[in-house]
Amino acid sequence: MNNTLEAYKKAIKIKYELEKEGEYFDYLYSPSRGKLRDLCWLIFENNPSQDDLNVFRNLLGLDFDHTKKNKFKEQKDKFRPIETFFKGETDPSNIDAINLAAILVDFQPRPFKRFNEKCRNGEAKLAENTERTEVATEIENEVIESKSFVENENEESKEVPKKGNLFLNLKDIYSNSKKIAQNIQPKKVIKIAIGTVLLVSSACLNYVQKKDQLE
Repeated sequence: MNNTLEAYKKAIKIKYELEKEGEYFDYLYSPSRGKLRDLCWLIFENNPSQDDLNVFRNLLGLDFDHTKKNKFKEQKDKFRPIETFFKGETDPSNIDAINLAAILVDFQPRPFKRFNEKCRNGEAKLAENTERTEVATEIENEVIESKSFVENENEESKEVPKKGNLFLNLKDIYSNSKKIAQNIQPKKVIKIAIGTVLLVSSACLNYVQKKDQLE
């Protein structure tokens, strides 16, 4: 949580450095409590979101009301933490002041709750992608092992088979393929079963053809 909050504050500060040269230059370039208060009123006059209204109420202790501008002007000192934050003089810990700073520079996602959720979702997706990669690698390795087993059986089938041992040899191949499947996690058996069956079938066919040629 602390690392995410620090990232949130750094992102807001970066946005401030961009915005202070923009549309609200007069308010942000050399910020003061009075200028930030006036900018806040200007922003909230233009259809603020419910999240922003909640931040306003939490920090200032009153609801935004167009008819109560004079009462709002009395709240100048509430903007001091934001002023010193923008100037790089302090590192605020008041989450409501940080959220209002985000509003003043139009940083998104805000408030911190939404920023934190987005970060957590991003971490979850990264972990999921990593897990998928690991599973894919495991399956690939298991298929390679199965293929290697069948290739070994193909090599053995090139030897002259003993008469009357055809079904016994096929039984051994099937038994060995079952042992491989037992060593693989159940969920992954389904994914490689078709490939394994085809490979074993190929070995059996090769075995029969070799025997017919010799006879």
